[in-house]
Amino acid sequence: MAKVNKVRRIVAFSGAAALTAVVVNFVISIILDQSKKWKKRDLPGCCVRVNLSASEIQKLTDSIIYKSNEIYDLVASIPLEEAIYANVIAPLVDLEEYQYPLIQCCLFHKMVATSDDVRKASADAERRLDSHFQMCRKREDVYCVIKAFVRRGEWLGPEAKRYVQYLVKDYERNGANLSSSKRKEMESLKFQMEKLSLEYIQNLAKNDNFLSFSEKDLTGMPPQFIKSLDKTESGDLKVFLKSYQVLPILEYCKVGATRKFVATSYGQKCGQENLIILEKLVQLRHKFATLLGYSNYADFVAEPRMAKTSTKVFEFLEEVSNKLSHLAARELSFLRKLKVEEEGDTSFGMEDIPYYIRRAKELLFNLDLSEVREYFPLNLVLSGIFKIFQDLFGLSFVEVKDVEVWHETVLLYSIRDSSSNELLGYVYVDLLSRDGKFGHTCVLSLQNGCSSTKVARKIPVTLLIFNCTKQIDDAPVMMRFTDVIGLFHEFCHVVHHICNRASFSRFSGLGLEADFVEIPAQLLENWCYESISIEMMSGHYEDITKSVTMEMCKLLKKKRDLFSGLKLKQEIFLCLIDQIIHSSDSIDILELWNHLHPKVMVGLPLLDGTKPGSYLPRAAIGYDATCYSQLWSEVYAADIFASKFQDDLLNQHSGLQFRNKILAPGGSRDPYDILSEYLGREPSTRGFIDIKTSNSLPSER
Repeated sequence: MAKVNKVRRIVAFSGAAALTAVVVNFVISIILDQSKKWKKRDLPGCCVRVNLSASEIQKLTDSIIYKSNEIYDLVASIPLEEAIYANVIAPLVDLEEYQYPLIQCCLFHKMVATSDDVRKASADAERRLDSHFQMCRKREDVYCVIKAFVRRGEWLGPEAKRYVQYLVKDYERNGANLSSSKRKEMESLKFQMEKLSLEYIQNLAKNDNFLSFSEKDLTGMPPQFIKSLDKTESGDLKVFLKSYQVLPILEYCKVGATRKFVATSYGQKCGQENLIILEKLVQLRHKFATLLGYSNYADFVAEPRMAKTSTKVFEFLEEVSNKLSHLAARELSFLRKLKVEEEGDTSFGMEDIPYYIRRAKELLFNLDLSEVREYFPLNLVLSGIFKIFQDLFGLSFVEVKDVEVWHETVLLYSIRDSSSNELLGYVYVDLLSRDGKFGHTCVLSLQNGCSSTKVARKIPVTLLIFNCTKQIDDAPVMMRFTDVIGLFHEFCHVVHHICNRASFSRFSGLGLEADFVEIPAQLLENWCYESISIEMMSGHYEDITKSVTMEMCKLLKKKRDLFSGLKLKQEIFLCLIDQIIHSSDSIDILELWNHLHPKVMVGLPLLDGTKPGSYLPRAAIGYDATCYSQLWSEVYAADIFASKFQDDLLNQHSGLQFRNKILAPGGSRDPYDILSEYLGREPSTRGFIDIKTSNSLPSER
């Protein structure tokens, strides 16, 4: 507190000019000292420490919180009439820029560290830092100073202006502009929502109901599936109402009555209990949003995203749904005829879709995915990805040897501009699964590239986590084709992070609107289905000169888009439910489900006896009012692909335009403006629809 008091005395005697110099120098000095402490000798400009002990993580967390509080206190001490950019906004910008890699040092260890103690310390650090920064975003004293600065109307550049707007909105979305009583009400609502969301998920997790079947009832199921099932005392097979057992039955079981019984039972899971919880959640979320000044919860969620309003989301979903109706109807007719051939003249229900889509694929084309896997050794896939990004975006990947990593299998690559040899950033690549490691695929920003202060631009550093299973006896690691797509997708996020040239840390890395950040990666997934790029990533593990055949490429692409209409209609239906229930304070979910289902699903009614809403975890927690986001990204990615790349996949001129106009701005500009400027028009759904309807079905069987 001595330093803070000293600054306050300076305010009294010297005014804003002296304070500006003291505050900015103070911010830079305390954080630069910390940066030097963690800087790695082998990676210039990198403040990331990849091997911290549990005690070091705890100490660093303490330091981050302490220094953060000091800066926020300094900003709060500024007299309102003396609030200017240099003494209010600049210190907060500097704090974000210099503390970001230190924060990530504390957090990423929980996902990759080999020590239980380190992972636990990292998880504890995450909880402490989350709590601390949530508190910071609610500080009324800091908010008042920022608002005083805004009222002064000081001229700002476009990115700085956007930063201030986001800063103000962050505080207001956290209730900093509310009265004390309303803030207490807001916190009470948040507590109730978190409690109910947890109850909903716990109900699903602890549900251990099962169904009993004979082997005859499960005709068509793979032998290994049957062997995996527990048995009752009478010898019947137990099928638990968990997705990992239910979904295979819906896809493989030849007995229609079994499929229907399983689907109905699964649709009744947690029954009325979870339905009531979801309806309460919807009501609480509506109160929460209106308390903050929004018309409904869906608008509250959409505001910081590319969509901006729930109205825009509804328009998008309805447009895509309508354009897919004809395709979905043709697909449904094809599947109905297939069921008549196999089971006789029986009714077709939602429970039949997975099974007959699989049967149709078997009949329409023959593709052995285990054979395809033999053409994708991990080392070839990785080198092919690097070659594609080099040819397309003018990037070169070079392995950095003899550097500190957290596990012997982790690799580090520098990424440079191919023409200028400018160092753009680094990526740590952790590809193989191991005990204690995070089990999913993701990309983490460890250090954002930014240059908002007077010091040299920071070098972006990122981490790609994947989980390939290491082969036995030193055999090459083979990748399923779905994993090839996943790895390619994640490397697109890496490239986005590295090519981002935003000045502010907040807009750098992957700090973008949540329904925009996936668009580049969704776009690049298209390369995984084109022969020219598949050949660059493939080679048979016994003879790498033999790449995936042209016929395999065609079948893989056809498999992706076959029955897209029905699959997307199911997705759109859930997205619409999610938007509708979060656009009102109270709604009868069961009635809504029954009414909307046949309208969206080309006449197919809801399965009798199910209780929709009782097993809709995405709308209950984590994805409330955002279920549309994945489809949104896919649609606009397809628009870019169809208009810019479809006819020339490795055109570097087009690739560099994309790198400079889409990737480089990061979050520093409105994503709609970025896309519209790049496309020369507003984004459209047409390219997506054209791609999905290109794989035609036989008109008759």
